[in-house]
Amino acid sequence: MGQPHPPHRSPKLRRPLGGVRRWITAAAGALALTCGLVAGGPPASAAGLTQVTGFGSNPGNLSMYAYVPDALPAGAPLVVALHGCTQSAADYYANSGWPKFAAGYGFALVLPQTSSANNANSCFNWFEPGDSARGQGEALSIRQMVDKALTQYGGDARRVYVTGLSAGAGMTANLLAAYPDVFAGGSVDSGLPASCATSVSTAYTCMYSPPDKTPAQWGALVRSAAPAGTTSWPRVAIWQGTADTTVKPANATELRDQWTDVWGIGQTPTRTKGLGGGTTLTEYDDASGHPAVQVYSVSGMPHGLAVDPGSGPDQCGATGTYYLDTICSSYHTARFWGLDGPGQEPGPGSLPAPTGLTVTSTTGTTVSLGWNAVAGATSYQVHRGGTKVGTTTSTAYTDTGLATGTAYGYTVAAVDGAGAVGAVSAAVTATTSGFTPTCNTSSNYDHTVAGRAYQSGGSTYATGSGQAMGLWNTFTTHTLRQTAPGYYVVADSGCSS
Repeated sequence: MGQPHPPHRSPKLRRPLGGVRRWITAAAGALALTCGLVAGGPPASAAGLTQVTGFGSNPGNLSMYAYVPDALPAGAPLVVALHGCTQSAADYYANSGWPKFAAGYGFALVLPQTSSANNANSCFNWFEPGDSARGQGEALSIRQMVDKALTQYGGDARRVYVTGLSAGAGMTANLLAAYPDVFAGGSVDSGLPASCATSVSTAYTCMYSPPDKTPAQWGALVRSAAPAGTTSWPRVAIWQGTADTTVKPANATELRDQWTDVWGIGQTPTRTKGLGGGTTLTEYDDASGHPAVQVYSVSGMPHGLAVDPGSGPDQCGATGTYYLDTICSSYHTARFWGLDGPGQEPGPGSLPAPTGLTVTSTTGTTVSLGWNAVAGATSYQVHRGGTKVGTTTSTAYTDTGLATGTAYGYTVAAVDGAGAVGAVSAAVTATTSGFTPTCNTSSNYDHTVAGRAYQSGGSTYATGSGQAMGLWNTFTTHTLRQTAPGYYVVADSGCSS
């Protein structure tokens, strides 16, 4: 995130107590040196990225850049991507991976850019109500960019999404709260709950020790920021590294509480999946059975955006400062929003979904599958947890290199001679063998950050069993024993693995 340095145009924030001011300034300067980036960055000049002017009154003093794939169809979706502190639109364009999916899936990409004229570290002022509330400052400038892009590129106003990293993620959460009538979905990457901070000092509190509010209290902040009478809310993805020391992982839990409360779906996960790059996905479905909130926890990842350089369909981006080689977050987020729908690469085929998908065998590291043949199919795609893991010309497939004692979900789709992929089969779940129970003794806070427990209403509960563990803090300690994947029990009286 960098440090949320006071914005230049707000004189009252340039006069905090001397000691606090010196600490903030020193921290911000140290971060800028560590990043090796020039605050504000050079003008966006990456191939395909162009500046757009005349997008409105621009009260937030932002710049608008856009990437529009060739032959973009009418009615295409729009994604707004917000960079982090010390970054620029060009930097985010070059590293985040979003242009790949804009071209492959067919949507326009808008990249707002702030500068050192607004904030000494070129952060979006997510902690300033005058910049992040509906109809004000930077938030209104971004809203005006959306209107400009929809008009200029003929986009679908019902399919507008926003994503951001760090300070851009803080602004993303606030935009989702302020403009639920504009954004159909959002992705908060290493960010904070909406309306968590209202000043520089509270920004630091949110980053390092987020307030322990109840889900209802967090949800109320969103409802108060939105237009009165709002009943339709954006679908929200939350990305967080477990080793983040700039934006503490507890923020992901508070974000989860906030948006599940807004949706009225509670904080009990609908399902949990293991993905690549040490990532665990936890989903919370709405009343119709579709994920409304997703939480991606990336094990061992410090502060930054998850990318996965490579040419594979689920790979993207380039590594760099705050761009970390783990998993392609842009790919999974785009799929969550449904941007990979009909008409995208690979094209939709007319072949029906394979039937009879079953798990034929498992070992500690493999899962073998079988299914019925589809007439006209020349091959089959196999997906694990929504990600393609293999292609085969037979009606059987063995997935390898898996973790022991872990549940995986699979689907299969038939591919015709032209390479078009047909309908996806019903899913099956397979659990590898050889699970070894483990024991961990930690504070309730650390258990929650690691996913062994979850927090609700200021109290902690063991994941899976739901056993009460007391207050959510660093002073209460328990031993948890994992007896099955995703299932923990309190074992203070004795625990042997």
